[in-house]
Amino acid sequence: MSRVERLALLALRQIDPEVAHGLALRALKTPFAPRQEPFTSPRLACEIAGLKLENPIGLAAGFDKNAEAVGPLTESGFGFIEVGAATPRPQEGNPKPRLYRLTKDRAAINRFCFNNEGMEAIVERLAQREKGKVPVGLNLGANKDSADKARDFAEVLRLAAPHVDFATVNVSSPNTEKLRDLQGKEALRAVLTAVTDVRGEVPVFLKIAPDLSDPEIAEIAAVAVETGIAGIVATNTTLAREGLKSRHRDQAGGLSGRPLFVPSTRVLARLYKETSGALPLIGVGGVSSAADAYAKIKAGASAVQLYTAMVYLGISSVDRIVRGLDEMLAHDGFETLDSAVGTGVEDWL
Repeated sequence: MSRVERLALLALRQIDPEVAHGLALRALKTPFAPRQEPFTSPRLACEIAGLKLENPIGLAAGFDKNAEAVGPLTESGFGFIEVGAATPRPQEGNPKPRLYRLTKDRAAINRFCFNNEGMEAIVERLAQREKGKVPVGLNLGANKDSADKARDFAEVLRLAAPHVDFATVNVSSPNTEKLRDLQGKEALRAVLTAVTDVRGEVPVFLKIAPDLSDPEIAEIAAVAVETGIAGIVATNTTLAREGLKSRHRDQAGGLSGRPLFVPSTRVLARLYKETSGALPLIGVGGVSSAADAYAKIKAGASAVQLYTAMVYLGISSVDRIVRGLDEMLAHDGFETLDSAVGTGVEDWL
């Protein structure tokens, strides 16, 4: 990490987290922001659901909700990025404050509730982007007051499909009332069917919660395979609060960051087991080092996403994680990323 980045992170941590987030996005769009081509190697280059990735480290949804900084983010070392979530209509989200740093835990709690400018504004920006070698996906959301959330997901994808490389159905945010109910077997089948009917050639992923029982995970895996989606993103934020030390630990909302690593990786490994490794999985939750990314891959992930780690380690951490992962794969004798996927599943079961 450069001295400038270290000082910038220190300054941002002295102000309101949501204001700091907005400033970080603006800074990315300036000529002074560092640019980093995604590091790659024969070990790291991979393909997931038809998407060719220079490396398997991606940006999770939520950082760039409105697709404001797509260009700079694709030049930040990521192998792929995901923006959004986008809902059909613009949505203010929950009242502020709604984002909290848990510094002692290297974590964050948010209760945003899909705050975004709406699908038309977001898709317009995506349509104007200059396409390159870094795939760009859109997280699909539903309006809080929608009477038909399944239709919301499909409506967003119908508009966005010509302008994205992949899409993710988000039925796992804990901040939209009854959204997680859509993870039930029949409701989930209806949502995924509606979305796959309009997806065209766009690979569709499903993002699930970490707060699921083994039978619930088995049901989700079965529906995912049955409906023919491209893969599963495991996982979203958690409602659990065990072992936290920071003063904001009891705030309502979804917890992300370091405390999520173990529960999210357990869900990931269970999914891999349930699908016999046949369905591509993207591991998310608590990744802040190359060792974390490697553990996710060995637990069954074909690719990995991160977000909260950048709050504490800066965006330069992406390149460090990618290069460190390459070294770890080489050290263990893996010539390709795919050959490492799932080799440590039993450690998490």
